[in-house]
Amino acid sequence: MLSRRNLLTGSLALVFTPAAALAQQFAQNQAEWSQNYEAVSRTRVARTSTPILSPDALAATEQMIEQYRSISARGGWQPVRGADGLRVGVKSPAVMALRQRLIITGDLDPAAGESPIYDSYVEAGVRRFQARHGLSSTGTMTAATVAAMNVPVDIRTRQLEINLVRLRSFSGNLGNRYVVANIPAALVETVENGAVHTRHAAGVGKIDRQSPLLNSKVVEINFNPFWTVPASIIRKDLIPKMQKEPNYLTDNKIRIFNGAGQELSPSQVNWFSDEATRYRFRQDSGGELNSMGFVRINIPNAHGVYMHDTPSKGIFGDDFRFVSSGCIRVQNVRDYIEWLLKDTPGWSREQIDATFKSGSRTDTRLAVPVNIYWVYITAWATPDGLVQFRDDIYNKDGLGSAIPVASRVPNEPDEEMFLQN
Repeated sequence: MLSRRNLLTGSLALVFTPAAALAQQFAQNQAEWSQNYEAVSRTRVARTSTPILSPDALAATEQMIEQYRSISARGGWQPVRGADGLRVGVKSPAVMALRQRLIITGDLDPAAGESPIYDSYVEAGVRRFQARHGLSSTGTMTAATVAAMNVPVDIRTRQLEINLVRLRSFSGNLGNRYVVANIPAALVETVENGAVHTRHAAGVGKIDRQSPLLNSKVVEINFNPFWTVPASIIRKDLIPKMQKEPNYLTDNKIRIFNGAGQELSPSQVNWFSDEATRYRFRQDSGGELNSMGFVRINIPNAHGVYMHDTPSKGIFGDDFRFVSSGCIRVQNVRDYIEWLLKDTPGWSREQIDATFKSGSRTDTRLAVPVNIYWVYITAWATPDGLVQFRDDIYNKDGLGSAIPVASRVPNEPDEEMFLQN
């Protein structure tokens, strides 16, 4: 690992080294630099086994608040300017400011130097910063990365303080096995015996269709489910969609039923009125098309929301996963339900896979319901000294526009329209 002492002694040696030997030494140093970088810096932030809701995370967040207060007392950090688009190999004065910004929050070793070249060490520091802020760890300075870096230290400290209160509210006994869905992080954790068992990227509610905060239990798994379109989606999305694309329901295998249970043809409905709100719309089962994919996870609650699979797997690779109408889509859903059904006889992974493949409608109750918590945590720390921040997407922290969210909000995806639940 490159140390400050090595940098100093290496600088002195350059003064007294012949040219030929200098060239050879330079080549050797470059090789060592590359080897060191390949060994340690391309790794992403190590995944901790500490749950977001846990006494360890609570204590670590308390300690991190003190660290950030100390950073503030020393003057905090300066905004990074002119850094958008910087990547490995680029030489710019902005890189020097970027190095200082990364050093202050521990994302870059001070011994990495003050060069204006965006080298492998800077890239590794940017990757680490991005991972801590829920951004794709590309190592390239994106607009979202710059925006996150330029949030003042006092705002970050306040964010930690606000979330400390939330973490304390879950400091009691949450159960030996439980699930946490952290909405701002668009992340689901399964926790067993005080440690994270699995993590899953998630798709959660849009800004104008927020996923609610709730405490409940997972009680039932529906394999190959139908999807009944909620009334709010009929009004907001389905009617406008049908006005533009009259074949949309037929193409997506969505059927219309009146109050007597009789199926209607789309042509029988006046789509330029609110007539459609009086009917029931049901999408046929089938994981490659149905909005719930192959499985729905039932959690009794007053909001009518649930968790489910999705045919739109591409969303899980996005930074911004606020895409649903309030329900939560779960990545690697088979691993998730395998863990949920662990104590339910007859539901091995082989049986789960076979049921997916069969396409048959199957419902199973959990032998032991699992506690589940949908929470709103935008800042937390872990005992390894790592601090995580996420955008206050629903503006519940009360910090207004101090943390920019708009730079990460994509345009509405035309191809999904109302299939967002």
